[in-house]
Amino acid sequence: MAHSAPGLQAPLVTDSITTLGPDAQGRAVLAASHGGSFPAYLAAKAGVKAVIFSDAGIGRERAGICGLADLDRLGVPAAALSHRSARIGDGVDCARRGVISTVNAAAAAQGLHAGMSARVALEILAATELPPSPAPAALHETRHRLAEVEAPGIPVFALDSASIVGPQDEGAIVLTGSHGALLGGRPETAIKHHVYAAVFSDADRGADDAGLSRLPVLQARHIAAATVSVWSARIGDGLSVYRDGFVTALNERAMQAGGVVGLATHELVRLLVATRRKELA
Repeated sequence: MAHSAPGLQAPLVTDSITTLGPDAQGRAVLAASHGGSFPAYLAAKAGVKAVIFSDAGIGRERAGICGLADLDRLGVPAAALSHRSARIGDGVDCARRGVISTVNAAAAAQGLHAGMSARVALEILAATELPPSPAPAALHETRHRLAEVEAPGIPVFALDSASIVGPQDEGAIVLTGSHGALLGGRPETAIKHHVYAAVFSDADRGADDAGLSRLPVLQARHIAAATVSVWSARIGDGLSVYRDGFVTALNERAMQAGGVVGLATHELVRLLVATRRKELA
């Protein structure tokens, strides 16, 4: 897809920054994740030399691109492409039709700018003779149990990312800081385990309404699901999704519990808990 100078490694394109392996060391990467602090940390931890994310609609407190500044402090060129130009969560689509919306100073120094195609930007970054990112300070995605809204047998968690949903979350209600897009359009990526309900950031919907694409898939799996506005709650922050979020879209299961567009996330959670209690009675 992209071409690099002789002796330089070709760029990597991935649907999620969480999938990077040892082969990312010293390479330019396009990851269709949001550009928040934790994705930036994962990029630096993998030792990339440069990275492009989706801006995820930018959103509240610019959480969708705040990782670019983190990488700038490490001297790593980083950019984000407009969520309206290509589907968040779909690396191939982002590489094919993405358009850069934001760059950090290190990326600007390499010639990247807003309005440039992601394809050209990635080619430029791949051709640079830059060192791998230095090791970043440790950073962890968090999990909070929301005991104040739970009921017996109905756990509720706020998770910074859907990637940390595990077997222990079967039957739980999870509020995630992740975007609501399927990775690469693959239905199996909607959520890894059979939770009772899941809430995501809508990433401002974006190209082809990608930010909502998990909802119908989860409906088919009998999982209630909703998204909240990226402008109401910080993407990548599960507690903010719970405390600050306002619902922008729901699947039928979530609507049957009483959820409506405009409802505060914490009120939606109370409705989901009440519905689950009736089901278990």
